[in-house]
Amino acid sequence: MSDTSGTKTSSKRAAYRSSRLFLGIAVSASALLSVVGPAHATPAKDPLPADIPDYRAALDAVKSTDVRNTVCRFLRTPVPTGGTGGPVQTIPETAEPCQGLPAFTIKDPVALNEITPGFVAGTAKPLPAEAIKLTQLVSSLSTTVNGRNATIMLAPTQGGGWHLAAVRDGDSDATYASKAALGTLVFTEPQIRGWYQLKLTTVEPLNDQARQGLGGQASVSLSTYQKLVKARYADKLPGSAYDTTGYSSGYSLQRTEDGAPSSTLLLASGSSAALALAGGAVVLRRRRRASNR
Repeated sequence: MSDTSGTKTSSKRAAYRSSRLFLGIAVSASALLSVVGPAHATPAKDPLPADIPDYRAALDAVKSTDVRNTVCRFLRTPVPTGGTGGPVQTIPETAEPCQGLPAFTIKDPVALNEITPGFVAGTAKPLPAEAIKLTQLVSSLSTTVNGRNATIMLAPTQGGGWHLAAVRDGDSDATYASKAALGTLVFTEPQIRGWYQLKLTTVEPLNDQARQGLGGQASVSLSTYQKLVKARYADKLPGSAYDTTGYSSGYSLQRTEDGAPSSTLLLASGSSAALALAGGAVVLRRRRRASNR
């Protein structure tokens, strides 16, 4: 019997991109028709978004005791100091990791979308369904805990569903990702930590890094944005000389010393901490700063 899990997963991703594109076209058409009519309230968000596959599994994951305990262990562990080349810090197991910590809840996960390698290479058309892909889901905490917040990252499970991939300091990813509204798509250019909003085929920056990425422009067409990222990264994709010499393009999984991929995507980052689940061990390390040299 042939294994169809990969095909099913690919179909779900394609359906996700198509549904977002359809929503954008529908909303824009509605706006044109109602521009002279009365204003209407934005419809309530479906608690189970149709544009995120297996969303119930994602909800179950972030509400699970195991994920909550992992977050508590992360929040209890001091942020590593020093450079990125130091030893990885393993977080010890504790019977009651959340005991004594302030009460908090984990928010419902939202989509983390990224530009696709094909879009960067120029082989994909400048269309939302081909330019942007859902890579992970992100959640944050309802409140700060001992002055810290955290981002909970879920990765798709082969065959369907979602699982915990990493926990990181800060909540900026979840904050920006949650800005998506009906008819718009929020995505990241991970190499520069840029966040953008896509309205049909118009790209608008959401943070300073994105504004710099657009050369200070308030908006550009998706085709113009493709030219910008192609110039920045087309020679840095996986398999390129840049990638094989050890630099991160932002598209491939981090790899351990033995060459096996770890469970968290390596995004261009600052020096805050990241908790990764590698080989069954929970470890805390400083996030590596990506370079575009």
